[in-house]
Amino acid sequence: MRLLVPAIVAGLFALLVGSTALGSVPIPAATTISIFFHELTGGALPPAACSASVATHQCSIWIEIVWQARVPSLLLALVAGAALALTGGSLQGIFRNPLADPFLLGLSSGAALGAAAIFVLDIDPAHQATILPVAAFLGGIVPGTVIYLAARFSRRGPAVLILSGVALSTFFSAILSAMLLYNPASDVSLNFWLLGSLGSTSWSDDGLVAGVTLVLGAILYLRAREINLLQLGPEVAQSLGVRPERTVQWTVLLTTAITATAVAFTGIIGFVGLIAPHIVRRLAGVDYRRVLPLGALMGGIVLLVAWDVAVAAIPPVVIPVGIPTAFIGAPFLIYLLYRRRAPGGSAADA
Repeated sequence: MRLLVPAIVAGLFALLVGSTALGSVPIPAATTISIFFHELTGGALPPAACSASVATHQCSIWIEIVWQARVPSLLLALVAGAALALTGGSLQGIFRNPLADPFLLGLSSGAALGAAAIFVLDIDPAHQATILPVAAFLGGIVPGTVIYLAARFSRRGPAVLILSGVALSTFFSAILSAMLLYNPASDVSLNFWLLGSLGSTSWSDDGLVAGVTLVLGAILYLRAREINLLQLGPEVAQSLGVRPERTVQWTVLLTTAITATAVAFTGIIGFVGLIAPHIVRRLAGVDYRRVLPLGALMGGIVLLVAWDVAVAAIPPVVIPVGIPTAFIGAPFLIYLLYRRRAPGGSAADA
């Protein structure tokens, strides 16, 4: 157990560095890795690209491609994966539902609808970086409120949450289709973005998503003990000093804000918040003081792997990253559904 955290961190860093070698422009793997460490150390380590056999102009182009095009996309995959896994783990905890996920519960679709309105209405690009997260949050708070009410007042089991999320996603998709009819010129680029896009990003986008995830994620982590106690049931948790309704309300609000910020810059990426927490619970147990931080790291790994597949699957075309996550996540969801219905199966087992 003591080696688990260093192993996950080391694996994440190795994956991040190795992924710089993948892209539509062929660059030797050793060169991309040396460029990464050259820029990371502020020039202390010379890049292999600038050897005597490579022209200075070629060297500059390679550095620009690796550091300004590939690395920001990889970092966005890392922080967005961490954000989605963190919200997925938190939602699974407060609702005591191992199938909870920001994508399946409709949070991602609502946030994407709010963000897509910025594109469809042709908002000035200079203001999009500021408006996008706000619009996404306003879109995500609607399904967040519905899901909270469904969890509070329904006594029909975890399936109600998932079905409510599916219904909300379908509803938001219909609204989005109507918006695209209003402005069909944005159809192609917007549809690509909605399937999950990490290619057109910048360091400032990475910083914004990382900052929101770190700050709000830290607040979620401070509530990990309360989430642990909620696993005993709301009555028992309340007898131990936890206010269940308040904990659920704040967690839904925080997870909506984190999801909305990530979705505003990546589009809809499904199942990361479902897969990563389950992997961590298998490795580290069900204590949410471990599940949340380790789940965030695992979410970064899952989305980085999906991005590598998106880049390498049909070169030189980069497919939307939501496609490989769906190929992985849909069978995983089916597995969880059947495992929960197996004789002797339980939510904890899943």
